[in-house]
Amino acid sequence: MLHTLDAPAVRTWCQLALRALGQAREEIDALNVYPVPDGDTGTNLYLTVESAAAEVESRFADPAVDPAPGLADTVRAMARGALVGARGNSGVILAQWLRGTAETLAEGGGAEQLRAALQRAADSAYQAVAEPVEGTLLTVARVAAREAVRAGDGLAQVADTAYRAARDALRHTPEQLAVLAENGVVDAGGRGLVAVLGALADAVAGQQPMGPVALRGDVRAAESCEIHLRPAGPGHPAFEVIYLLDAPDEALPALRVRLGALGDSLVIGGGDGLWNVHVHVDDAGAAVEAGVEAGRPHQIRITHFAEAAARAGTAVAERGEREERARAVLSVVSGDGLAELCEQAGAVVLHADPDRPPASAELAAAVRRSAAREVVLLLNDPELRAAAGAAADQLREEGIRIAVLPTRSPVQGLAALAVHEGGRRFDEDVVAMTSAAGATRYAELAVAEGESWTMAGVCQAGDVLGLIDGDVAVIGAGLTEVGESVLDRMLGAGGELVTLILGGGTDAALAERLVAHVRHRRPEVDAVVFHGGQEPAPLLIGVE
Repeated sequence: MLHTLDAPAVRTWCQLALRALGQAREEIDALNVYPVPDGDTGTNLYLTVESAAAEVESRFADPAVDPAPGLADTVRAMARGALVGARGNSGVILAQWLRGTAETLAEGGGAEQLRAALQRAADSAYQAVAEPVEGTLLTVARVAAREAVRAGDGLAQVADTAYRAARDALRHTPEQLAVLAENGVVDAGGRGLVAVLGALADAVAGQQPMGPVALRGDVRAAESCEIHLRPAGPGHPAFEVIYLLDAPDEALPALRVRLGALGDSLVIGGGDGLWNVHVHVDDAGAAVEAGVEAGRPHQIRITHFAEAAARAGTAVAERGEREERARAVLSVVSGDGLAELCEQAGAVVLHADPDRPPASAELAAAVRRSAAREVVLLLNDPELRAAAGAAADQLREEGIRIAVLPTRSPVQGLAALAVHEGGRRFDEDVVAMTSAAGATRYAELAVAEGESWTMAGVCQAGDVLGLIDGDVAVIGAGLTEVGESVLDRMLGAGGELVTLILGGGTDAALAERLVAHVRHRRPEVDAVVFHGGQEPAPLLIGVE
């Protein structure tokens, strides 16, 4: 348990918050009925925190070359990343909340600083909104800050009290906002902030982003999250306009007045010359012109609430000038050998850095580069599900038909590729590939970096771990010993084909010994070996 927030703890907070929002993204999207019931709040919050986490990760990119970042640099990176990547009404408010938090935590990470930071964050969020409405993320932030001031001594008590207060405040949001009560839901933005505060409490408690976790944030104050989304009605502005703005502080009052006269849901967050502007208007051009008068707008995004289908058709038409394939399979892998295997099987490959999984924007860009109307996305890593879900939502708006196959290992991805047939109907092809992946059990060998509790007992640094279907099942001293034990366990449930994929730097003799072991113990089972070159796992195993 931490007594003071430091840079690594903020990094962990960002990672846990991203994971929590990824798990809750679809639920939060379903809760989204205010201010516009367009079902994207969860996705917008996820993309906002994804940008914050990516900016923080960039500070830790190469500790061997650059000095490790301090607390002030890390929280400022978090705030800037959120500001630059903020999406939608709730995303901009959350970015401003994070900025307020960072402004105080940059001075220190103790319990008193955290109390002050939560209060500063709530105040900053309210100030960013032209017409604050209770029963929203703003209320949840205010109640969390108020109760944090009354919390006992200690960083953990402050963080946990703020989380619990936010959770309780969220349950009362339908009493404060009629549209929530009418739909039987809590506020979507507030639900997202509960997840973020739960991640903060978990980070302070010492939880790490890797391994099995029980994230706090799963609060459902509605009996059902199935919301029938409605298009913006005739009384609501037609467009959402959002852009980054380079402008001096003194230009903001006039901009607020101008945009406030044009529409509603006005939120302006930021500072130090960089602002994120969000507004709902009927005249999108006028909203952008107001930004031009105030400074230099860029990264301009305009969304027409009532014409999503027309927008998708336009995107397809714009791509019509390019040569398109009817269908593509995009496989995310690390290691040149694995990439070559996937390409030989007909896939488009996105090379993944093992130290930095691709973000949703990278996944979406790779799909667009495939120039296909239909895309099957093979993730080959369970940690990519949230990012892939966010990317898929964006791509479907552009008219791309996409199916995300949550393959958890490259061996499952290869099994899916083996049955892929582009001539089949899309749905039939997806079903066949999903079935093949699901019929493939997967395992990997890994080397423990330190002492840790696992499903198989306590491991020490240097121990070889055998993970079956994601859980540690075997702990041993050598790759061959653990590999043989893993194979025996997997083949005990049956199997016809064993696939062994050697990692970068792994001796080929390991595969020879394991193949001999399979032939001796189960002569009816075939075994194949590939050099994948992946890092850091020295060996991947598949059993079909």
